[in-house]
This record gives sequence, structure tokens and C-alpha cells, in this order.
Amino acid sequence: MKDSNPVKTPIETGIKLTKEGDGQTVDATYFKQIVGSLRYLTCTRPDICYAMGLVSRYMELPRQVHLQAVKRIMCYIKGTTTFGLFYSSSKKIEIIGYSDSDWGGDSDERKSTSGNCFMIGKTVCLWSSKKQSIVALSTCEAEYVATAASACQSVWLSNIMTQIGFNLDVPIKIYVDNVSAINLAKHINIRYHFLRDQVGKNVIKLGYCRSEDQIADIFTKPLKIDAFIKLRDMLGMKVVPNQN
Repeated sequence: MKDSNPVKTPIETGIKLTKEGDGQTVDATYFKQIVGSLRYLTCTRPDICYAMGLVSRYMELPRQVHLQAVKRIMCYIKGTTTFGLFYSSSKKIEIIGYSDSDWGGDSDERKSTSGNCFMIGKTVCLWSSKKQSIVALSTCEAEYVATAASACQSVWLSNIMTQIGFNLDVPIKIYVDNVSAINLAKHINIRYHFLRDQVGKNVIKLGYCRSEDQIADIFTKPLKIDAFIKLRDMLGMKVVPNQN
């Protein structure tokens, strides 16, 4: 791929991949080797997290269309090799979370994808993009399930920060772009009572943000170029200064 043309987003807007995708099957070992190697980059490149999660669903029987999606990710990486996460020093440690979900975005099982991230200052420190284990019956339910997972992450992160000597302001605020999901924190199936419990204990606090300012959106679906670049910038990703 060294002679390929770079692209501005890791995945094409509106793409709908399925297990019975177009084209001939490709060598599964070859496909797994590429995807497995690229997955290492998600430790420092949150901007490819959703794309990698998507193509990883087709490891068992990959087709040409799945390989093309992987090659696009490599074309994107080629054009952004100087990008990274830059953490600036600060005397105050404040953690803010963002939680989002699509609804039924998986074409095979109609399951939704949860996305969340937590910021220290202006840079993301923890992020996740994961297909939900249940089929949500509404956007509200999908958003709530995603927020419940974010609440678990926030408690874990808070405990880790406390153990290494940081005193955090509590509650940790998690921004959600669905008002109904915030209200639903008072009424939902017992399986997700954890979120309601944490809100009641003032461990976390849910807040509303506009969809266009929802950073976690980058972890749930393919985005248009302008929206993708805006959210990538909000993650704190920038061209890392040359250290030589």
C-alpha cells in the first residue's frame, strides 16, 4: 500500500458491510494478519477505533469488499502518520466523558454500536467502540445501554486515578446527546440499574450535549469528512512535533 493515495477518513460514509458481502472470498489468514497488525494502532489512534471494530467482525469468512475496507484504513493511516495524542501538563485533573450509540447499525444482527471516551483536559485518555450484546428496540434504549457501559468505565477510571494519587472532582460528568436516555436513568430493566445507582450516589452526572458536539460519535458510525475531522480534533489528536 506504500504507493496508494491517502484518504481523509478511515471508512467510507454510508458503507454497509455484511457477512454475505460482495465479491469473492479472500484468504482468511492473510486478512487476519492485516487486521491483527492494524489493531495495535488502536492503542494510540482512537480515530480508527470504529473502523477497526467494524472490519474485525468479518475475520471468519472475509470477502473482497471487506478487504477493500481494510485497505481504505491503511490509505487513511498513510496520510496521517504524523498524527498522535498530545498530553499537556496541568495542575488540575478533570475527567469528562462522552457516550453515544447508533441504532441497529449492524446489518447482520441489527445490533447497535456503543461508543464512549473520557477526556483528561483536552485530550482523550480512554476510548471504546463495541457492538452491543442485545438488540435495542429504540434509539433511546441503545443510547441508555451505551451510557450504562460508560458509567462502568468511569468508575473503573476513577478508581485507577485515585490509586495512583490523583484526587478527582466528583461526580464525573458524562455527556449524552439523547434527552430520553438521560431521563430513562430512572426507569429501566434491572440489568442496567447500575447506571441509575451511580447517578443516585452522585458518582457520575449525566449531561446533555448537541449531537454535533458528541465526541463519542466518532466511535459509532462512519462520518462525513468535515464531521470526522472536527471530532478527531476534539479528541486531542494533532500533528505530533518532531522530536529529532
